[in-house]
Amino acid sequence: MADRKEIRKRISSVQNTRQITRAMKMVAAAKLRRSQEAILNTRPFAYRIYSILLSLFQQEGIQHPLLVSREEKRVRLIVVAGDRGLCGSFNANVFKEALKFIKVKQAAGVEVTLDVIGKKAQDFFKKRHPISTCHEGLLGKVTYAKASAIAHEILEAYQKEEFDAIYLVYNEFKSAIQQNITTERLIPISTEAPEGVVGILKAGEDLRLKSYIFEPSKTEILNEIVPKHFYMQFFRCVLESVASEHGARMSAMESATKNASEMIDHLTLLYNKARQAAITKELMEIVGGVEAMT
Repeated sequence: MADRKEIRKRISSVQNTRQITRAMKMVAAAKLRRSQEAILNTRPFAYRIYSILLSLFQQEGIQHPLLVSREEKRVRLIVVAGDRGLCGSFNANVFKEALKFIKVKQAAGVEVTLDVIGKKAQDFFKKRHPISTCHEGLLGKVTYAKASAIAHEILEAYQKEEFDAIYLVYNEFKSAIQQNITTERLIPISTEAPEGVVGILKAGEDLRLKSYIFEPSKTEILNEIVPKHFYMQFFRCVLESVASEHGARMSAMESATKNASEMIDHLTLLYNKARQAAITKELMEIVGGVEAMT
């Protein structure tokens, strides 16, 4: 009887856990939909700014400090993770990629300054690598205003030649069940569309075919557009990381819910077997008692 009580207790415990994981999956799914909508809403601006930039890049005599590569002696690495766990290997994969990047750069004699976004990144790196800046309060509700403020501070440091390049490690969002770890150089800005941003541009169109009449001068427009392009890219990367986190958490909670259901089925079977064994034992005792009386 004690075994049956213990099994019932375990079944009840697993059922409660399943309710929690099921609820977390639903919450993550709702947040994922909102994050996907936010990514889609960035497309018009991202498309237009890239169209203008690529047209400018084709013009002769176009120069800008953010387009010029320098010898890398000091670089700034921004690691985007999450504020919470229970999302599978989402955070661990980011940390692994960041540590690999740091090791490679340091082996080449490059000084790496580390910025982190997300409490999990802060907790992980505080005992592994000195953290220069922890950007807090961004992931709860990602807005362009918050992201561009951080990007502006990063840009100013680069323009003061405190760093020779800016890199960012994050999870690129592909789908709810697929996220790709990406290390992207944000500055100097490439004149080619990075692989990670192709998904937010209009498919099937050659952006280089666009032509414009520039007013005011091309240089003035470039000075205005290039920083905004950097802000937009930083904003996009954070959005993709947030969407990836929700997708990873939804998948992890779905797997946990499935495992809980399987465990409940297994425990229920054990309970039924124990109950049947107890009934059989009682019947045998009754039959044995009757035989002894006759």
